[in-house]
Amino acid sequence: MTEPAFLLLTALVDGPRHGYGIVQEIEKLSDGRVQLKIGTLYGVLDRLAADELVTLDREEAQQGRLRRYYRLTESGMRALEAEATRLAGNIESARRRLRARQAGGMA
Repeated sequence: MTEPAFLLLTALVDGPRHGYGIVQEIEKLSDGRVQLKIGTLYGVLDRLAADELVTLDREEAQQGRLRRYYRLTESGMRALEAEATRLAGNIESARRRLRARQAGGMA
């Protein structure tokens, strides 16, 4: 799973969001490190929707424009949980190796 997809799924855990709201939440989640452009966002959303990890929740008219809200599906929640577990395992492996290296006196 790509980092933008992971962050997008994470952004939707709390509830449905529209595109710009997703972009803002991803920026917040990544401490400003990841700033998705709208075109990139909708490409990721399309892939996640095709995989049935997110779905259109509703559409609202705002100032003459249609605002689409997306939500996480149950499959999306399971995929996010699996990816978080996988990443945590990778982090722990890296930390173990770093501790072993430091304990061995290698700098």
